Amino acid sequence: MADSHVGKADHQSDTDSSSNVESSIAENLNEVRSRIHRAATQAGRDPAEVQLVAVSKTFSADHIRAAATAGQVDFGENRVQEGLQKCALLRDLHIRWHLIGHLQSNKAKKIVEPFAWIHSVDSADLLKRVDRIASEKDARLEVLIQVDLAGEATKHGATPEELPDILTTGLECQAAQIRGLMLMPPLDEPERVRPYFRRLYDLRNDLLRKGYDSRMLHHLSMGMSHDFEVAVQEGATIVRVGSAIFGARSQKKNNAPHR
Repeated sequence: MADSHVGKADHQSDTDSSSNVESSIAENLNEVRSRIHRAATQAGRDPAEVQLVAVSKTFSADHIRAAATAGQVDFGENRVQEGLQKCALLRDLHIRWHLIGHLQSNKAKKIVEPFAWIHSVDSADLLKRVDRIASEKDARLEVLIQVDLAGEATKHGATPEELPDILTTGLECQAAQIRGLMLMPPLDEPERVRPYFRRLYDLRNDLLRKGYDSRMLHHLSMGMSHDFEVAVQEGATIVRVGSAIFGARSQKKNNAPHR
């Protein structure tokens, strides 16, 4: 009898814990959305222009399900294998998956079908490979070009000088459509990274003035949990927010920069 009571208590504890997680994630999502709204309004922008991608790397499928229940549709994963596992577990949900981490050319074939967006194409060769694979699978991909404005050895990205070649290659693609630029600035205080956000915005506008297709430069994916409000003020149309929604990650697992 005692064991039975213990079992019931454990089950109730698990239920309460799950309920608390769901409630916390829903509250955090509402807070992040409110902060996006305020930042956009302060900058004289329409808040509806800003898309929120919930960065779910290292978090469980249950965390993602809780966020989806709270109305979140777009989720970002850094690692291909981890992302594919979650895609398989959550097939019943209406989720739009974004690959926001570095994509190795030899893994491109794996991500084409489950992922709708790739934020990290950084060369014309990788773009051509992704387009060819997507065409073979009769799939469609939205692609962002990752730009390197800081010259950090630990991060990937195309230089501004390489963008014309990638954009020209994009005109020839059938299945992988370039939709804008992505930036991962140095991890620093929000005001110290503001110049990087502004530079990406100015770089996009310079390319538009040179006559590049506006459909290929519509989006600016920039801003994470600690600086997304500044990014919105500087023109971000996509922000990638993780810990502000799901909570702090364990330091052991959190060895990638998206937060």
